[in-house]
Amino acid sequence: MKKILLIILMVMIIPFKKTQACDICGCGVGSYYIGILPEFSRKIMGLRYRYSSLRTHIGAGGAQTYLTSDEAYRTVEWWGGWNIGKKFRVMATIPYSFNERTNQGITKEKNGLGDINVSGFYQVINSKKMFKKNLLVQSLFIGGGIKIPTGKYNPADKENADQNANLFQLGTASVDYNINVMYDIRLKDIGLNINASYKMNTTNKYDYNYGNKLSANAQLYYKYRINKKILLAPNAGVLYENAAKDIDRKFKVDISGGKLCFGSLGLETSFKKISIGANWQVPLSQNLANGFVKANNKTMLHLSFSF
Repeated sequence: MKKILLIILMVMIIPFKKTQACDICGCGVGSYYIGILPEFSRKIMGLRYRYSSLRTHIGAGGAQTYLTSDEAYRTVEWWGGWNIGKKFRVMATIPYSFNERTNQGITKEKNGLGDINVSGFYQVINSKKMFKKNLLVQSLFIGGGIKIPTGKYNPADKENADQNANLFQLGTASVDYNINVMYDIRLKDIGLNINASYKMNTTNKYDYNYGNKLSANAQLYYKYRINKKILLAPNAGVLYENAAKDIDRKFKVDISGGKLCFGSLGLETSFKKISIGANWQVPLSQNLANGFVKANNKTMLHLSFSF
């Protein structure tokens, strides 16, 4: 049991060395958060829908100004996973985004392909054993990946970065890298799922560098089996994000970066090889872009097929 506690502590603490990170949402690259991954033995593919919104350029005390904008980010993602042998896993995500910004009654839209992400994982732990007459299951994956700049980036939109956070983009125009850890432990029907990632962004050809991104989440879940065919797994947890300030032409962008903590509630269901899930996140605390940005609730829905 001491070994289990040590693993949980390492997964939660190692990514939190004194670093800061993030483009919080927007830019077609939002959070790496994927929820509780459906079980699959060989291959899986499906669709995810994400919705998030925020308010930018908030005045002192939360007051609205002529610059205050409401932004909404809707993203449909195709994603797939492939288990190669018993130890390796490859995952890929292709997003298509529908971004919307409203300021003084005028709405601007950006729709299109976002940045594609490909990651590889190695399974360090895959064990099943009895613990006090109950089955104890553990799985630990570590890996890394690359984000390809397939989403459109408009450099003209960042010229007003001193007045608005440079989030309203489909992509970052940079090749970025990520380190990921996925850990799951379950005793009989109750489990804990932990994911952590650190994303290292490079400077794009327009001399703009989004701050590196750190995100981590932990969720408790319980599996209910109905007629041995349908599985229901309600879950609850927390999601943490931390953002360094962006760098524009070697100067820090004041209206960027920050910290954000969400509480989450969700439900995962599966029937044979079909999985359906939903997750709702509400901000518990936040300090984004020196208070000039406020994040609202988030929603994620997914449908996947394993084969």
